[in-house]
Amino acid sequence: MWFFKFLFTETARLLRSVEGRRLLWLALQYGDRPRNQSVDVSVGSYRFRVPDALSFVWQYREIFVDEFYKFTATNTNPVIFDCGTNVGTSIAYFREHYPTARIVAFEADEHISATLQNNLRQNQISGVEVITKAVWTNDKGIWFGSDQADSASIFSQTDRKLVPSVRLRDYLLRETRIDMLKMDIEGAETAVLTDCQDALAHVQNLFVEFHAYLDHPQTLAEVMKVLENSGFRYYINTSQYRPAPLVNHRYKGNDSMDLQLNIFAYRN
Repeated sequence: MWFFKFLFTETARLLRSVEGRRLLWLALQYGDRPRNQSVDVSVGSYRFRVPDALSFVWQYREIFVDEFYKFTATNTNPVIFDCGTNVGTSIAYFREHYPTARIVAFEADEHISATLQNNLRQNQISGVEVITKAVWTNDKGIWFGSDQADSASIFSQTDRKLVPSVRLRDYLLRETRIDMLKMDIEGAETAVLTDCQDALAHVQNLFVEFHAYLDHPQTLAEVMKVLENSGFRYYINTSQYRPAPLVNHRYKGNDSMDLQLNIFAYRN
């Protein structure tokens, strides 16, 4: 009996919620689509143009089903900084759950940013400041290379190009309070957080997707030290599972990363 309970627990959990049922439908509809091909996706009341269907399915799960970006808003008009916005799934969630929030969205890739802005118009999501620049440690630009379907990285050597940047620290210091800082910037997080460590005192909630790239140092300890020194409590999880991890060193067979973690930081 325990085996069947274990086997069906996740499916049963998804079937109990509207968003979970939508995720199962998305997986059936789009899970087997060819990778890296743009497609129009409909889910609930939303319509998105996405560059890769499978990546969107995983985004939807993390954002709408598992609610990675949910936080308690103690202000009438919370301030949300979304660094690495991609095509706007996170913005749709933020606007739905925090309708009076002031949202600033940073997206480094100009083509993805154009898709993002079209998706916002398509879904009648307004009041979002979109900045088509990478968050970084200065405003002199940063070299990015293309990588997998839903990401570019400062470590990738494929189709590298110089993209405009902003110093995130400057933006943080202009605010008196930031209710949510979301950071999914594909390997730049350690450098950016280190540069921002004296500007995090008024950040209430922080999500960081941490990446460790092959042939580069793993810098998780640096990130955690910044969070600890800034007075955050934190929780870490990972969606990957590796049998025999001491001999299986790759992240889901990934050719560029060997670790990806989700870090949730908050203040009591």
